[in-house]
Amino acid sequence: MPYEPPTHTVERSLRATTGARTVAGVDEVGRGAWAGPVTVCAAVTGLRRPPEGLTDSKLLTPRRRAELEPVLRSWVTAYALGEASPQEIDDLGMTAALRLAAVRALEGLPVRPDAVILDGKHDYLGVPWKVRTVIKGDQSCVAVAAASVIAKVHRDRMMAELGAASEDCAHFAFEANAGYPSPVHRAALEERGPSAHHRLSWAYLDALPRWQHLKKVRISAEAAALESGGQLGFEF
Repeated sequence: MPYEPPTHTVERSLRATTGARTVAGVDEVGRGAWAGPVTVCAAVTGLRRPPEGLTDSKLLTPRRRAELEPVLRSWVTAYALGEASPQEIDDLGMTAALRLAAVRALEGLPVRPDAVILDGKHDYLGVPWKVRTVIKGDQSCVAVAAASVIAKVHRDRMMAELGAASEDCAHFAFEANAGYPSPVHRAALEERGPSAHHRLSWAYLDALPRWQHLKKVRISAEAAALESGGQLGFEF
């Protein structure tokens, strides 16, 4: 399906209205997974013309993402990755875990950005960061699109390696689902229960009577409501 390539429009606006010189695009992957960390990439691209075919990672085939990712790593001015572990997600809730991962990514950049373009409509970063949220920013903003591809390929690769290296994870097909819901993943959970890499506060355990005793109680009803979106879908 044809798509409009991302632009620097939002970054140019931020530069003009705030005086920002360094602008980072931020995107996450793994929010709705049952297992594995949530991963955030912060990318600084400047105003250069992006590599051909750059767009939201979800619009690219796995093969195309894998081809584009090393090109982007070399092309961006700077990038850094940050993660929050399944245990941190369980302890803090997803919103706080996202912020933790994003701050780790932003603080990993060689230069602290003056402004951040954050994919989505909710600012989970907050002060002291100067944030512009953009719905579908991973499609429309060059830096966010670059961050989305780098984050997606990194996390997918990590989850595949985890499944291959750990006998405890071999049955969950992480190489195919990256820890997201899938029939094979669900069947393995029913038979074997969650591994050390699964999120134990997630709603999937409600449908697994044999393993419900392992479920961690979430911090609050508000946190549970914020985290519930996307948990039970089959999009990955």
